[in-house]
Amino acid sequence: MADGHGDGLAEAPLRAAAPAPFTPDRTAAAPDDATLIAALMSYAMPSHEDPRALAQACLARFGSFAALLSAPTREIRTIAGLGPHALSAVRLVQDAALRIVRARLDDGDILDGRDSMIAYLAAVLSRESIEQFRVLFLDPQRRLIADEAQARGTVNHTPVYPREVARRALEHGAQAIVLVHNHPSGDPTPSEADIAMTRQIVVACDVIGVTVADHIIMGNGRWTSFAEAGLLPQAGSATG
Repeated sequence: MADGHGDGLAEAPLRAAAPAPFTPDRTAAAPDDATLIAALMSYAMPSHEDPRALAQACLARFGSFAALLSAPTREIRTIAGLGPHALSAVRLVQDAALRIVRARLDDGDILDGRDSMIAYLAAVLSRESIEQFRVLFLDPQRRLIADEAQARGTVNHTPVYPREVARRALEHGAQAIVLVHNHPSGDPTPSEADIAMTRQIVVACDVIGVTVADHIIMGNGRWTSFAEAGLLPQAGSATG
């Protein structure tokens, strides 16, 4: 029977409308890092939680939006309140940013556009907590064919096999390569082991006609180029 409310059906409980995702004001000046982080978190957090508090926690831990994006996953997980969906959002934005920077390397000679190459390598490596060794494989016009991580090591050592580097260069049809690794200590000064390893790779690649165009060591906001520092062995003289 009707109960005075119309059709006799129980009324659904009223619910508050979910707040709209937090977005920066595009008409204002460029948003600061806290605003950007809060905007990102608002898409990955329960609607009843405040993304601004989480943004401040991220800034207190990492110092900037860029540092948050490039931080290791295990460190991001230490932020209280940052759940798996928010972590996925951070990783998605990081991947998008890397793809944008990487796209700039596809336009021509990457050694001629060194700033773009260094920006890309910094985004990939500068905040790695262990050493990682990568190789950029280049075509005859020194355009990027591929960027591959060859090895990951410890906080101060990465095992590198010159024959494997030469083999991959052959498989890619590369005419030149750029060696890259990071120093988690933040100091990009080459060690004696770095110099010896570079010499061994130059020898291995010289046999197959592949040039080692540079070896770049990335630190925390700093980098060293073997070619610019006069440390890159010349093919034919590296066996001495």
